[in-house]
Order: sequence, then C-alpha cells, then structure tokens
Amino acid sequence: QVQLVESGGGLVQAGGSLRLSCVASGSRFAIDSVGWYRQNPGKRRDLVAAITAAGDTNYADSVKGRFTISRDNSKNTVSLQMDSLKPEDTAVYYCNVNGFNRDYDEFFEEWGQGIQVTVSS
Repeated sequence: QVQLVESGGGLVQAGGSLRLSCVASGSRFAIDSVGWYRQNPGKRRDLVAAITAAGDTNYADSVKGRFTISRDNSKNTVSLQMDSLKPEDTAVYYCNVNGFNRDYDEFFEEWGQGIQVTVSS
C-alpha cells in the first residue's frame, strides 16, 4: 500500500509564498501522474496543477504564472510552489497520486490527508 504525507501549509499574507510537498512511501511503486487539488467547505474539489511522468504540466487558469508543480522521482516527492498568493487561494489542498504498485501488481490512486492553506488579506 502507498501512503502520502503532505506538508508545508499554513497561514501567509497576500503576496506571500508557500511550498507544499507530498511524499509517497510504502510498497514498491512507480508514480505516473500527480495532481494538486483544493477544496473549500461545501465546494467541489478542483484541480490546481498536475504533472505527468514525462514532466508535462497543467494548471488551472486561476494559478497560471503563480504556481509551479514539480517532482523528484528519486525522492518520490511532488511539490507545489505557490507565489503571489491571494486570499482566494485559501483552501485545503490535497495531493493525488496515480501509479503502479509492484508489490501487488496493480494500479493505484491515493489521496493525501489534506493540508490547510490560508491567505490573509
């Protein structure tokens, strides 16, 4: 089984920066695509940024030019650098990992536990 641990959230003033990290551990696995999502109470969970195994990235229009997703395959880590933060970026952020579990010979999808990001005006 693959577990995800997120870190790096917190409270920041508008215009500031935060860096979220998501580390995968557990079974022998290979990570394919990874995404960061965010959600506010009563709202749907929306994709913020995604990165494929080949390194291709995709961003929500609202964060283009401000957020950068990256991955370090040697450390099974995916990061989201968030700059020029705005109050509307406030949400719980979740990492989502898709890959192949070699121990169980199956594909998997896992979600992180979620981490709060609060941007004050």
